[in-house]
Amino acid sequence: MTAQRTRARRLIAVPLGMAMASAFAFLPHVPASAAETAPKATTTDASSLSYVVNVRPGQGTSAQVKKAIADAGGSILVAYDRIGVIVVHSSNPDFARTIRTVRGVQSAGATRNAPLPAQSTTDVGTPHMLTSEEVRSAKAADGQDPLEPLQWDLPAIKADKAHEKTLGSRDVTVAVIDTGVDDTHPDIAPNFDRDASVNCVSGRPDTADGAWRPSAAESPHGTHVAGEIAGAKNGVGITGVAPGVRVAGIKVATTAGYFYTEAVVCGFVWAAEHHVDVTNNSYYTDPWYFNCTDDPDQKALVDAITRASQYAERKGTVNIAAAGNESYDLDADSLTDPVSPNDGTPSDRVVDPHRCFDIPTQLPGVVTVAATGAKGIKSSFSNYGLGVIDVAAPGGDSTRYQAPAPPATSGLILGPLPGGRWGYMAGTSMATPHVAGVAALVKSTHPHASAALVKTLLYAEADATPCTDPYDIDGDGKVDAVCKGSKNHNGFYGWGTVNAWKAVTR
Repeated sequence: MTAQRTRARRLIAVPLGMAMASAFAFLPHVPASAAETAPKATTTDASSLSYVVNVRPGQGTSAQVKKAIADAGGSILVAYDRIGVIVVHSSNPDFARTIRTVRGVQSAGATRNAPLPAQSTTDVGTPHMLTSEEVRSAKAADGQDPLEPLQWDLPAIKADKAHEKTLGSRDVTVAVIDTGVDDTHPDIAPNFDRDASVNCVSGRPDTADGAWRPSAAESPHGTHVAGEIAGAKNGVGITGVAPGVRVAGIKVATTAGYFYTEAVVCGFVWAAEHHVDVTNNSYYTDPWYFNCTDDPDQKALVDAITRASQYAERKGTVNIAAAGNESYDLDADSLTDPVSPNDGTPSDRVVDPHRCFDIPTQLPGVVTVAATGAKGIKSSFSNYGLGVIDVAAPGGDSTRYQAPAPPATSGLILGPLPGGRWGYMAGTSMATPHVAGVAALVKSTHPHASAALVKTLLYAEADATPCTDPYDIDGDGKVDAVCKGSKNHNGFYGWGTVNAWKAVTR
C-alpha cells in the first residue's frame, strides 16, 4: 500500500472471488443519515509537523521543558500529564533533535512526515454493498435479525448459542478507536454510548455533538466494526457478537485515513478516563508499519502509545488489536517493510519484528488477533507468529479458499455501513471486533473482573485450534506459511478461536 492510502486494517488485496468492490447501493426504507460534518481542523503553519515529547509521568510539564519547547519553536497542543506525553506542533525541522537534549525529556519524535494536515484522498478499495434485492431475499429463522443467516461468523464462534443465554450487559461499553462511527445507523443507534464517544484526530479531545461520525467522504470502516461488536438484535439488519452491550466511537483517523500517534494516545487516554471496558483497534499507527526502537523518532512513538495503552489497562480497559493483513510471520528473524513511511517516500527496509514494532498490535498487554475464514483456518492474508498472536476469530477470506455453508454466500464479514446500509468487508480488522465482542460478554458475565482477568478468561475459554499443517491455502502444492507451536498455543491461532458460548456460561 502506498502513501496515498488509508491504513486501517479493513480492506485488503484479495483474489477476484472476494468481490471487494461494487457501487454504493442504498437500501429501501432506511434514511442516509451519516453526518456530513468533518471535524474542525487545527490551525497550524503550512510547514508544521506534529511531535510527541515524553517526560516523567504524573509530574506535569515542568517550566524548564515548556520553555525549551517554546525556544525550539514548538507550541504545546495538549499535555497528558498522567502518562507524561506532550503533543507539540513545530515548523522547526530540528525540533525533535533539539528537544531530546533537554533535561527531563525522555524521548521525542515526529509523528508524521507530511505537513499538517496530511493530504490524501483514497481508501484501500471499497466494501461490497448489499443490494436492495439481496436484503429483500434474505430469509431469517424465528428470533433472528433479517440478515443474520448471512453471518456465518456468528455460529463460527458460537455467538448464536450465547445469545440464547444473554446478549450482554448494558453496563459494558466497547470503544471503537477508528475512522468514526455512524451512530444514527439503525443497527448501532440503540446501543450507542454518546458520553464515551469523541473525536481525537488532532490529539486533543473534541466533544462536539457528532464529532465522532465519519463524513460521507470518509471510510465506513469504524461503522462496520462497531456493528460487528454490538449491532442491536432489533429486527433490523445484522446482529453483533454482543448485541446487548454499548458501543462508543473514538475517531482517530484523519479525513485522509491516517492514524497518527497523537490521535491514538488521545483515544486510549479518553477510553481510560471514561470507564470503557474494551477498546477495538483495527489499524496500525502511521506512518511506520514497524517502529524501530533504535530510531529516536520511532522510539518516541512506541513510548507514547505504550504509556497510553497501559494507562487504559490499569484503569480496567482490555485493549484488542488486529494482527495485520500482509501474511507476515511476526516471529520471523527479519521482514521487509516496503510501505514506510506511508506519508512520505517509502522504501524497502529490512526490520527485526522483535525490535521494530507494529503499534498497538505488538505492545505489551494488548490482545493480538489473527483472522480465520469460513472453514475455520487462518485467512490467506492474516499475519501470524508464535508468541505474538493471542487468539483468532473470523475475519473472512476468499470463497475460492474458504466458502461458507448456505445460506451464507460470501466468505467475507457482513456489517453495517454509514447511511443505513450494509456490506461485506474482510481483514484482521473484521476479526478483532469479534474478539472485542466476546471480551464484552466475558465482562458482562464477570462484571468485577480486572482487565487482566478478562484476558485470562478470554484465552482460557477459546477453543484450542491446532496448526494447519501443511498450510497451502491456494492448493498449488506450495506451503504458504509455517505454523509453529502446539495445539493449545501456536503461531496461527494463539490460544485458540474465541468462543462466545463459553464466555457466558463459565
